[in-house]
Amino acid sequence: MQHHSDPMLRLIAAFKLVKAAALIAVGVGAMALRHGHAGSALGAWIDALSVDPHGTYLDRLIARVGSLDRHQLEEIGIGSLLYAAVFVTEGIGLLLRKIWAELLTVVVTTSIVPIEVYELVKHTSWVKACVLAANVAVVGYLVWRLRRQRVWPFRGITAEKTALP
Repeated sequence: MQHHSDPMLRLIAAFKLVKAAALIAVGVGAMALRHGHAGSALGAWIDALSVDPHGTYLDRLIARVGSLDRHQLEEIGIGSLLYAAVFVTEGIGLLLRKIWAELLTVVVTTSIVPIEVYELVKHTSWVKACVLAANVAVVGYLVWRLRRQRVWPFRGITAEKTALP
């Protein structure tokens, strides 16, 4: 099925690819820290990225990362890279306007909404609320597109088939 150019679909794809890039950075960083190779590089990045003049958030981040053992860093690294692979698949598929990518994005994004709701209730923040709202909007938009195109699972009975002669 041929699709017309859809800027919203491209925006969703770009968002997925940006999230993939961030997760790749986290995954590679965690794996490097696991081997103890990134100590000085981490310090340089922290100095370069520091926007908190008192270092409160940075101190907490350093304390958390520093308290992780080798096994935890490995789990974070592998999990981040696997999740990044899903985002890359979604993003490239959406850029290529593939129906399977729309379906995959709906399934994957819908599956994380309950976790995001739980996290939002447990630790309320505007960032979490905005991410949840964005994910719900993405799912809503993609479901609308799939219904409009009568793609599975929406290709069943249509109004034309149910109309009386």
